[in-house]
Amino acid sequence: MEKDQTKPPGWKPPGRKPPEWIDKLLKTFIAPHFREDVMGDLHEVFAIETKSKGPRKARFFYLLAALSYMQPYFIKRKPSPYSSTYLFSPEMIKNYFKIALRTLVKNKAYSFINIAGLAMGMAVAMLIGLWIYDELSYDKSFKNHGRIVQVMQHQTSNGITYTQAAIPYPLGNELRSKYGSDFKHLLMSSWTSPHILAFGDIKVRKSGNYIEPAAPEMLTLKMLAGTWAGLKEPNSIMISRSVADALFGEADPMEKVIKMDNSQNVKVTGVYEDLPYNSSFRDLTFVAPWSLYEIENPSIKTMEDPWRPNNFQIFAQLNAQADVDKVSARIKDVKKKNIRTEQLKFKPDVFVNPMDKWYLYSTFKNGHRIGGRIENVWLFGMIGAFVLLLACINFMNLSTARSEKRAREVGIRKAVGSVRNQLVTQFLSESLLVVAFAFAFSLLLVLLMLPFFNEVADKKLEILWTSPVFWMLGLGFTLVTAFIAGSYPALYLSSFQPIKVLKGTYKAGRFAAIPRQALVIVQFTVSIVLIIGTTVVFRQIQFAKNRPVGYSKEGLVTVYLWTPEIHKHFEVVRQELKSNNAIIEMSESNSPATNNWASTSGIVWKDKDPSLSTDFSYNNVSYEYAETIGWKFTDGRNFSRDFASDSSGLVVNEAAVKFMDLKNPVGENLTWFGTPVKIIGVVKDMIVDSPYEPVRPLVYSLANDMGGVISLRINPRLSGSAALQKIESIFKKYDPAIPFEAHFVDQDYDRKFYDEVRIAKLTSFFSALAILISCLGLFGVASFVAEQRTKEIGVRKVLGATVLNVWGMLSRDFVILVCIAFVIAAPVSYYFLNGWLEKFQYRTEISFWIFILTGLGTLLITLLTVSFQAIKAALMNPIKSLRSE
Repeated sequence: MEKDQTKPPGWKPPGRKPPEWIDKLLKTFIAPHFREDVMGDLHEVFAIETKSKGPRKARFFYLLAALSYMQPYFIKRKPSPYSSTYLFSPEMIKNYFKIALRTLVKNKAYSFINIAGLAMGMAVAMLIGLWIYDELSYDKSFKNHGRIVQVMQHQTSNGITYTQAAIPYPLGNELRSKYGSDFKHLLMSSWTSPHILAFGDIKVRKSGNYIEPAAPEMLTLKMLAGTWAGLKEPNSIMISRSVADALFGEADPMEKVIKMDNSQNVKVTGVYEDLPYNSSFRDLTFVAPWSLYEIENPSIKTMEDPWRPNNFQIFAQLNAQADVDKVSARIKDVKKKNIRTEQLKFKPDVFVNPMDKWYLYSTFKNGHRIGGRIENVWLFGMIGAFVLLLACINFMNLSTARSEKRAREVGIRKAVGSVRNQLVTQFLSESLLVVAFAFAFSLLLVLLMLPFFNEVADKKLEILWTSPVFWMLGLGFTLVTAFIAGSYPALYLSSFQPIKVLKGTYKAGRFAAIPRQALVIVQFTVSIVLIIGTTVVFRQIQFAKNRPVGYSKEGLVTVYLWTPEIHKHFEVVRQELKSNNAIIEMSESNSPATNNWASTSGIVWKDKDPSLSTDFSYNNVSYEYAETIGWKFTDGRNFSRDFASDSSGLVVNEAAVKFMDLKNPVGENLTWFGTPVKIIGVVKDMIVDSPYEPVRPLVYSLANDMGGVISLRINPRLSGSAALQKIESIFKKYDPAIPFEAHFVDQDYDRKFYDEVRIAKLTSFFSALAILISCLGLFGVASFVAEQRTKEIGVRKVLGATVLNVWGMLSRDFVILVCIAFVIAAPVSYYFLNGWLEKFQYRTEISFWIFILTGLGTLLITLLTVSFQAIKAALMNPIKSLRSE
């Protein structure tokens, strides 16, 4: 029963009482089961109903209320209404949901706002959940992922410690012979790169590795044909299903001979299932034997100093008893023991990097692991939680805002016998029904958004329809969300006192709106932080994009060579392309304009500190490189055929001059591995590595043995497609066996911003949804406030208030809340964004105007959202709003 409620001093029953016979009946048979003051409460209700509805209806209501109190005593077979058996019986649960469904149908607008807001929040949380699951399961498809490692090294050059996967050729045999007990498999490997595979007239460009024969077993490739032992013969190759389909269609690929890079004939000895997209080897569409690479590149075995160049990779699988940290400690000095004395200044430390950290913890700084993509996992996890929280806040706001509308319902239900547990269960049932509808709607939203999301996030996510875990998580997700979203309204609404409600004396109180206001502040605080964060991320990307690149990207095209044919006919091809007006100029180099593939430590200059380890990027180029790329000279000149001495000349960038501290660089004599060279020109720094980092020292030299990269400056008077058609026809003329493929440099440069642009797009997408969810909730609360103050607005209009006055009155409170949210969000966003920007050496500033514009924009969105309901209420005819008075 209800707890005792002591009447205030001097309290007397109301003047009107029910007929004596009813009162006597109640006192004789019913009153003994009530607490002492229940009869007084019933009398008070009778008096109120008599005044409003007349004595006849009051008697009926009075008797009905008393009988309802006594229902469990008259129907002895039913359990007590206070027992859990009664509260959660099938009949009661069915009744709860029936009432909940009627309430939703009755209040269609609020139901739509609740369901739509929750569905969007749950869809965002589901998308982010799928994304996080994909990130955390990266490389987990490999059975041995916990034991697979990559051998890497830390090296110090230019005063900075760099971490790299590139290792020298002899390191593999050294580790195998001296530390073989730690490894089950140890595999030398080339870099994953594209190659031309041809069968008959069919030619495809696919990426793969030259790797030692144990690779299929270590990676536990799923074989569709053949076995893991397929790489034992030098002229063999194992291909993925996609390559097999592209080359052979429905035919059996086994034992078929294909031509690789138009030079080597290899026999298909195995077909394996394509590796998952969320794996470090997702581009491994074929594997060829390491012995074949050694046959094609015999010079790697005859190098004068094979420990100096770092050109290869080593993958390994540790033995079951081996520990990663202990193995790293044992092999740390293996390179130091084999290199020459002058190379010790690079301080090479060899270690093994476990596969489980390749993806999420891939960032090193000064020889220490500092994180990586795991930061994005935390970022989007928090965004998902906050967006879902915004949706739950909407539900709580709208439910509590409409509490007065349901106050009489709660009062009557309590008066006729409902206890608080029943009411809490009822409101939680309504919450569960809303969340169930929202969950179903969110699945539809996820289906619609997945294609866009996958494209932006570079994923291949899909809903796990057949996974029991997914549905268990979905059910748990629904129940938890329903409880979080419905707990506060349930406890708040069920706490109303029936007597005050039915007397009409219930008042929400001056502090009743504070919880709703606090929730609105939380909503807009999160939204403002997301907006400011998205703006700063885009500004950082644009800041780096606007950084001078040191050459002209527009109209510059790169073509990668897979055979030496174009190199052999370089001058003929160049002249033919210029004569048909397809290009302005054409050149050769060892590296493309947007990347650097080589570095050297052999540069020595006057006054160089002997203990200083250096690492200069370098690129071998042809005479036409400057005109093709668009070098901008600050001193000296370009390479020229008129000067035979230019074969030992260098063109350097500004960063190299600054690093060597040369006052008059042109004419400065240097040595390159003991060979005298001279600086003939200085060019502006070109961004060939990360646009967020300082430019590294770089030197250019002339060479005749280059090949691999062709750069072309297309004729600006031709369209890109027309120029490429002419270029392709000439290339096909001299190298018909290789498919022609050209890359525009400006597009390749934009790919340097790929990760940041992806994060910015995803964050802006979630920010837009967060704002939309917040505005939905704000719209609902504003409509309720306008409805609640309808009579007040009518009185004000009768007394002369204008539409502008009414609009200002209704909008003022929401504007204040948004301003408070902005005051909280501004320092919070500044703190986190400043920390994020610190990881970039070349970064933008967090300008004051970003906060001002964001605040004004949020304020404008708020006013637009609130104004519809405010103006609608202000334009209402006061006669309609006051006629009930």
